[in-house]
Parts: sequence; structure tokens; C-alpha cells
Amino acid sequence: MVNKREFKKYVDAVGASVCNGMMEAYYGVEGIDKEAVAQAVTKVLGAIGAAKSNANRYFDRGPKGYADMKEYARAKREFFRALFKKITEDFSKEVDEALKQFNAAIPESARKANISA
Repeated sequence: MVNKREFKKYVDAVGASVCNGMMEAYYGVEGIDKEAVAQAVTKVLGAIGAAKSNANRYFDRGPKGYADMKEYARAKREFFRALFKKITEDFSKEVDEALKQFNAAIPESARKANISA
């Protein structure tokens, strides 16, 4: 696992890239459903905020609750591994849902023009 700072930078970069692509289509594609694109962008921004907020959790048990430091370190490592796995899965799921909503907002003529290009 990378540290929290790198994880937050990753979430920001992915989210910004997705939102940038959506906004380019929002202003550049004729006949796009602008309301659906706006909702998709909002969903991505919400996923970014949730992922960054959830990454600020701490391991709430101290070393005194374990037999030795090795057991404590193992428990702490497993906690953070499970936490960041769940945050990443939730973030990816939200972005995928937003992309599906965005793709549905694009008119068929623009999709065909994009495929043939």
C-alpha cells in the first residue's frame, strides 16, 4: 500500500481526468444531455470527496491491547489494507456508474462519429 498522500493524489488525478473528459464533451458535443452530464460530474466529485475523507481514518487500538508489537503491527497493517481496498473499490464503483450515466447522455450520432474516427 502507498501512503495516504499518494492515495489522495491518485484519487484527485483520476477524478480530475474523468471530469475533464466529461466537461469537454459537455461543451463540445452537439445534442448531449447536459443535465445527465452534470449529474455524472457531480457523482465523480462526490466519489473523490468520499474517498479522501475515508482515507483519514486511524487505527483506534493501541499496542497495549496486543500481546506484543509484532501482533499489533500485523493487526494495524491488516486494518489499513482492508480499509484502502474498500475505499478503492467504492471509488471505482462510483466512477464506473458515473461513466455509464455519461455514456448514456451522448447522442448516437456522436458515438458513431467517434467510433469511425
